[in-house]
Amino acid sequence: MPAERRLRRKSQFEVVYAAGRRFGDGYFAVIAHANERDGPRLGLAVASKVAGNSVQRNRIRRIIRESFRLRQHALPAVDLVVSARARARGARNDELRASLDALWEQVTKRCASSPRA
Repeated sequence: MPAERRLRRKSQFEVVYAAGRRFGDGYFAVIAHANERDGPRLGLAVASKVAGNSVQRNRIRRIIRESFRLRQHALPAVDLVVSARARARGARNDELRASLDALWEQVTKRCASSPRA
């Protein structure tokens, strides 16, 4: 994923955490905040305490990045921080993808029409 599509600095994450809209389900929490760019950017917060060992954390990260890559053109210009919840650790890949698809739909519906995400 190119650098312009990622949140990379702590200050970028802090802005999203402070002023973003929150969405979530049993597997993930998503925080969205409008940006002034031409498209969405993604930040990941997958903690070892929640997701487990490095194999599980990296599996969850790969699924999130791939889902974002496939849906980024349909998303509004928002900065997104995706956090995994404990239930994501034991979930099947198709369950995680379905969860993310539903969350991307919520972000699109609620953030595209409002002036402030």
